[in-house]
Amino acid sequence: MIGARFRAWLGRRTLAQLSVAVGVLAALALTGSLVVTGLAVRAEQRKQAALAALADYAAMASKLGADAGLAEGTVTAADAAYFSTWLAAFQDGPAATQNDVTLEETCRTGRGGAGVRLIRAPVGKPAGLAALEGAPATRLPALGDDVYAVHLAPGELCPRRGVDVVVVAKSVGALDIRVGRVVAPMGDAWIWAVATVAGAAGLILVTALAGAVVARGRLTVALEAVSRALEGAAVGDLSRRAPEEGVAPELDELTRLVNQTLDRLDDLLSWLRDSSDQLAHDFRTPLARATARLEALEEATTAAERRRLLGEARADLGRLSQAMAETLMLRDGQAWAFEKVDLTQLVRATAELYEPLAETRGVSVRVEAEPCAILGVRSLVQRALVNLTDNAVKFSPDGGTVTLSVRPEGDGAVLTVADEGGGFGAAAEGPGGSHGMGLPFVRAVMRRHGGSLHLQSADPGTVVTARFSR
Repeated sequence: MIGARFRAWLGRRTLAQLSVAVGVLAALALTGSLVVTGLAVRAEQRKQAALAALADYAAMASKLGADAGLAEGTVTAADAAYFSTWLAAFQDGPAATQNDVTLEETCRTGRGGAGVRLIRAPVGKPAGLAALEGAPATRLPALGDDVYAVHLAPGELCPRRGVDVVVVAKSVGALDIRVGRVVAPMGDAWIWAVATVAGAAGLILVTALAGAVVARGRLTVALEAVSRALEGAAVGDLSRRAPEEGVAPELDELTRLVNQTLDRLDDLLSWLRDSSDQLAHDFRTPLARATARLEALEEATTAAERRRLLGEARADLGRLSQAMAETLMLRDGQAWAFEKVDLTQLVRATAELYEPLAETRGVSVRVEAEPCAILGVRSLVQRALVNLTDNAVKFSPDGGTVTLSVRPEGDGAVLTVADEGGGFGAAAEGPGGSHGMGLPFVRAVMRRHGGSLHLQSADPGTVVTARFSR
């Protein structure tokens, strides 16, 4: 559940926001490591100070036990005065050699290691540093049950400097003894370390911010390019494309898909324009013929002539109905499903279809077919082939030859329709027109199949070559 929420949150973040977040996390990680390191160093310093204080306490307890009777009720006011003298002598005696730093040096330089002590007897005034007793203390159980951290404000030990002291508070007989060692400050090296880490954290954060600004700028430029292309498409201008590389690598895939979509839309719109033009032609020709024959029917004088004209009008209206049915098929998307299309079978079937019409004028239809198949829309390929064959047969001279050939080529195929007429252009523009939807329709079919259409003069006649790329 948490992982899904995190992924959802991450999906809503921009690259600029993620860059800043990474920079902030890196800065926080450095800061956290500095804090942890500082705490570890401080703990080690306190540990060393506690060990030294315990050693001082052991030395004092041993000396006091040997020099004086300290049982309950035996300590007098004179003994308390003696402890002050004894503590001064102990401070300056052989035990002082254990101190690496004197109190004077601590107050002057801030170095740690100096020892501080306090002895309180049941009677009389305490001997030593009285501030050890009244200062707020924090227990340090990790170092011992009787170990405390004490902060001495300026004036309590040093006139102008506050110090931290680790104190061991124990008893020797009736005496309450507190022995401490001044803890060394973090020092200049630590200050430099803090400054270095803080600088590094700041540099990381600034770099992350700069990266976020650059990333946001690149994304903005790329999105503006995509937006301009889409805005042009919205008003019918499909000529614009967004740059697919070199702007924002994060959007290269999106830009490529947008451009592919625009290319596809451009192809479909071209298809629709060509199809609409040729559908208008398909409807106009049979309507004009049917109208002319119905008008002639009114002037027919014999029953046989009227039957002939009526039959021809019915045929024209039948072709119109067929064209309308194909138009509805295109509208409903039935002609867009790709399947394996056997071009060899289509060519042979088309030749058989046009042989009776060709024989009436002495035109022969020849087939040169090698086994060949493509992936395509069968109904569209069939109608394009019928369109080309219809023109070739209809406008070939009497006794001419129409050759239909197909052969494989790479992953696709090559289909040719050759005639011996006056040229495909003249046939297409002739008085009878074409049974199919015309040359633009054939070109649109070829584009739909990733192919191309080429016309070449054969002198006499025309060779139409259709190349399918898949």
